[in-house]
Parts: sequence; structure tokens; C-alpha cells
Amino acid sequence: MKLSAALSLIALTGAKAFAPAAKAPVTTELAMSEYRTSVRDNVDVGVGGPLAGGAGGRDLAEIWDNSSPVIVQGGSLRTWSFANPAIESVQVLLKTEGRPLDADVELWQGPDNTPHKMRVYVEDGALRTFNAVIGTPRGPNTVAIRNIGQLEFPLDAVVRPDRDDGLAAGIASVATRSETIQGGALRTYPFNPTVDSVAIILKTDGRPLNARIELLQGPNNNKQVVELYTEDGLDRPFFAIVETPGSGNVVRVVNTAPVEFPLYASVDAYRVGGGGDWADDGLMIGRAF
Repeated sequence: MKLSAALSLIALTGAKAFAPAAKAPVTTELAMSEYRTSVRDNVDVGVGGPLAGGAGGRDLAEIWDNSSPVIVQGGSLRTWSFANPAIESVQVLLKTEGRPLDADVELWQGPDNTPHKMRVYVEDGALRTFNAVIGTPRGPNTVAIRNIGQLEFPLDAVVRPDRDDGLAAGIASVATRSETIQGGALRTYPFNPTVDSVAIILKTDGRPLNARIELLQGPNNNKQVVELYTEDGLDRPFFAIVETPGSGNVVRVVNTAPVEFPLYASVDAYRVGGGGDWADDGLMIGRAF
């Protein structure tokens, strides 16, 4: 009896040796590549930021206080060159002493190559400063600012590199909504008086980007207008902060490209105040009586 039991155990052990091994589960999930064409491809559009906890974004006044503005007289041109190829984006800030601001901003990369250009108009350059971040991958690059206003209307300009935790990162952290704007279409974004400034991100899937950004306060009353062109909206997305003091502010984004060139827009509140510094002009939008 014991001999037969031992023989049975040996037979079972030998059968297990020839049994096929269990196959590992096969998944069809694609691994996420870690390759990025530039530092600005990872903008994390749609991720909640500081405003989710009731805080505001990066203070623009801190940037002006820690920088040395350059005065650009009316009708003159100033340039800033960045030879270091590690600088992949730069901050461009413009303001005046309360007079109108009218300027052309261009990015030069090599001879006769302008991959990014803007036409900027602000009704009051002290109340609403111009604040943007433009991509400068694969240097060297040169930022050119031309004051196309009259000689009596100088402007102050700050152009400096943007760090990984700089202005573009702050804008991306509060851009919680993103939507597609087809070519020739427009979108409007109204904001209540407690919003002091608005964060804007415009990008494409690699196609050219042509757009117009308007800040309206009242019917067809433009307080700020930016006409934008970028040859590659993925490699060089556009980041901006539009200051919105007062009440009745509406941001309008127009895709001026043909229908074959859609863009992706993220517009959200950047800094929210208490609403106590806006003028009581009798409009009282959004308030209950």
C-alpha cells in the first residue's frame, strides 16, 4: 500500500513538471512617452490650481518691482537677445503711465524668420498692463518691441526669461477649463467684478495659430486688444494675463484662421479680490437687491 502511494506521488510530480506555465495577463494599454518637444508641451491645461483653495496667482507687481523696465519712446524700436538655447520662454510685460499703449511685439529667430508676432493695444496702460509669455525654443532668439504710438506716448517694457515655476506655470495652474474654437468662430467669457485678472492659454495641435483677444467693458467697448500669430501653436503656445478692473468685463477670443485650423483656449480667473475696489457705477451686475 505504501509503495503504491509513493508511486502515485512520483507520477503526479512528474506531470506537473511538464505542465505549461501560466501566461502573464496581456494588456493593450499604451505607455505614456516621456519625450516632449519643449518645456511648454507639459502645460497641464485643465488641472486645478491655487484658485481652488481661494488664493490668487503670482503677483505681477512683484515682477515689476524686481525688474528694471526699459523705456521705449513713441516710434522707436528696442530688442532683447537671448543666445542661451536653454531659455525656452520669456516674459513680456508692457505698461504706460496711464496713456494708451500701442505696440508691435515680434520674435526673431534667424534672418527673415518671425515665428511669433503680436499687435497690442491697451486703452490705459497703467490700469491694465500687458503681461504675456512667449515660447523661445531652440535659440538664439531676439524679442523686438516697437512702440507704434506717438512720440508723446512712451511705454515701459520688461523682457526676461521665464523659469519653470514662473509666470507660464502660474497661468497653467489656474486654467481649469479648455475648449476648442474652430476657425472663424469666437467664444466669450464674462467675469464678475470680484475677478481682478484673467489667465489665458491659446495653443493648437501643431498648426499655425491666428487669433484676436479682446477685453470688453460694455457693448463693443474695447479696453484691450491683442492680435496674435504663431507659426506653431504647440511648440510656441501663448500665455497671457489680462487685468480686469471694474465691472462688466468680458473676454472675447476670436479664431481668425480658416476653418481647417482650430485652436484650444483656456480662459479662467487668475486673481480674485474682494470686489471692494471696483467703482460703484450703478450697474451692479450679478448682485441681488
